Amino acid sequence: MNDKTPNSGMIKVVLLLITCLPGVCLAERFQLVMQPVHTPERAAEVYRPLVEYLNTSTSHDFELVTPRNFHHYWKDVRTGNYGDFAFDDAHFVDFRRQRYGYVPLVKSAEPTSFTLVAMPDTADQGLKMLVGRKVVTMPSPSLGSLLLGQWYSNPLQQPHLTSEAWSWRDAVEIVFSWDADAAMVPTWLAQQYPNLLPMRTTDDYPGAAITAAPTVPANVRQQVIDALLALDENSDAYEVLVELNISRFIAASESEYNGYESLLANSFGY
Repeated sequence: MNDKTPNSGMIKVVLLLITCLPGVCLAERFQLVMQPVHTPERAAEVYRPLVEYLNTSTSHDFELVTPRNFHHYWKDVRTGNYGDFAFDDAHFVDFRRQRYGYVPLVKSAEPTSFTLVAMPDTADQGLKMLVGRKVVTMPSPSLGSLLLGQWYSNPLQQPHLTSEAWSWRDAVEIVFSWDADAAMVPTWLAQQYPNLLPMRTTDDYPGAAITAAPTVPANVRQQVIDALLALDENSDAYEVLVELNISRFIAASESEYNGYESLLANSFGY
């Protein structure tokens, strides 16, 4: 055996040391988990431009993770070891932050709110009209479902909540097909359907944010921040924002999400 042949273990050590040197960042693979507001198949289409943009802009390899539904997602989020990066609404952002040390990096410039919509004849009768009637939304603990539940705190006077929708847009279509009396959907989506009337809109919440796990190196976090903050200035990447239904990403701080974890207090397994 040639004594000059490099030892594989030594090579790994050298590569690790190089990776950790200031200013040096070798390409790595990271998971990007998206909250399940689409079917996995549709999510792969919607978020493909974002993943491709991050791959190109950071020189890393981002693997898209598309959970099946909110029930499975919530179970995985509670484990604390689910995704290097995640794109979530405010309650999940705060839960990840407080429980497992995830760091908010950027958020959508637009705040998040939800609107309960219905056909005109139903909407004109007010929220009490929906007691015992079918209202569709995404499964708990999606933010829309949790906020809707706050409007009906009396367990004896609640609508029949159904979570059969596979996406927010699917919830609207269920109302149009007369299979539900109303739908709780993001306000930006409600505004696209003038034939449905708003019955009530929630307060504004901080925009959905991309968070990073504490295991993600600081220089990689900064690369992602820089890439996403510059996204709206890149005409070639316009499709990314269109698919996300946002105008741009802006900087996110930990303090602005503080306290929203409490929305999950009544969720199973909290």
